[in-house]
Amino acid sequence: MNRPSMSTRTTVFGTAVLALSTLTACASAPQDASGSGTATASAAGAYTWWDPYPQHDAGSAWAERVGSCGQQAGVTIQRTAYDTTALTNQALLAGQEGNAPDVILLDNPAVSTLADAGMLSAMSDFGLDASRFDKNLIAAGELDGKTYGIPIGANTLALYYNKKILDEAGVDPASIKDWASLTAALKKVKAAGKKPITFAGIGTEEGSFQFLPWLWGAGAQLTQLDSPQAAEALELWNSWLKDGLAPNSVIGNSQNTSWEEFLTGEFAFGENGTWQINSAAKAGFPTGIVQIPAKDGGAAPTPTGGEFITVPVQKDTKRYDATKKILECMTTPEGLVETGTTFAYYIPSTAEGQEAILAKEPTLQPWVEAVRTAKGRTSDNLGTDYPKISEAMWTGVQKALSGAASPADALKEAQAQAKQATGD
Repeated sequence: MNRPSMSTRTTVFGTAVLALSTLTACASAPQDASGSGTATASAAGAYTWWDPYPQHDAGSAWAERVGSCGQQAGVTIQRTAYDTTALTNQALLAGQEGNAPDVILLDNPAVSTLADAGMLSAMSDFGLDASRFDKNLIAAGELDGKTYGIPIGANTLALYYNKKILDEAGVDPASIKDWASLTAALKKVKAAGKKPITFAGIGTEEGSFQFLPWLWGAGAQLTQLDSPQAAEALELWNSWLKDGLAPNSVIGNSQNTSWEEFLTGEFAFGENGTWQINSAAKAGFPTGIVQIPAKDGGAAPTPTGGEFITVPVQKDTKRYDATKKILECMTTPEGLVETGTTFAYYIPSTAEGQEAILAKEPTLQPWVEAVRTAKGRTSDNLGTDYPKISEAMWTGVQKALSGAASPADALKEAQAQAKQATGD
């Protein structure tokens, strides 16, 4: 797909904003570097930076990290933070109005949306080499053969376990190698009088995020939601509910609420992400993780979460010189490790960065392995079709888990919905 011309870009931006409404909700006001709640797209002598971290104010380690990269590039960075739910739409509007910031840190599925709208510069446009990033991670920033964003790190999913419960039930986590062995472990936990597993099946992007390892682990593809393999994945979840291995609460669980269930100490397993590492370490019981297994063995591909640095198109192309230096500062091996440790849950997006963070934190090895086998949600050149397919998928999952339709019928409807939404 070619970048749209200026004459068509307004229409594309408007369409993109509407498309993003399926993944967004109400958001709070943006915060500038001082936390005053105001935001501007540009400032004299400053390079503007937008990110989705309003929880990190001007005095935070993250703000200092961003500011130091500006200093190394010889510029002052004016940072503005939006909630994730507002950032993409705000960026699209800024692009439409011609006052986009110099740098935007985006949730990775949004990169293709902004690139498709003609708002982003390709990394090659200003000479930045993206080849050193892991192919499975950088894929989420690619569209039609060009790279429009680079990952500052990645997070993904695995199965946390409560070692105390598994010991009492006689379950060795190392025995979990495929769906059959996982289900057998869940049944042993139930027989021991404990709760086997919780996860997030909510009808939002979080539900899709949590279902994807099972979909991909069955050998299914997002382009064919009604395949026999996809039905097998949904039948697995459905059978866990019917057999009492997972609670009915998973139908409405967000990732946060399912994590709260796991932290009660009553569940043997909880599907959740890298961002819970610190919380798990503080739990009142010993924890560990195992990779989410594929149906017939091995690790299932899990979806990548995390933000990409993107560079909006600027009328003054001389600004790209400093922008390139800022991006290089953020993504050196040392820079990726610094970002990873600042957030305590980001795995570096290059092999060199991963080895460097493991030298500091060897306990991250299982998560590094999970990230190495992970997959971008917009990979396979799905681009802007992904949000539409995702909504159809989570709708189908909800119908099956609630008993409104069988897994096969729910996914047949989902495929029809996705096909109509994408025009394929």
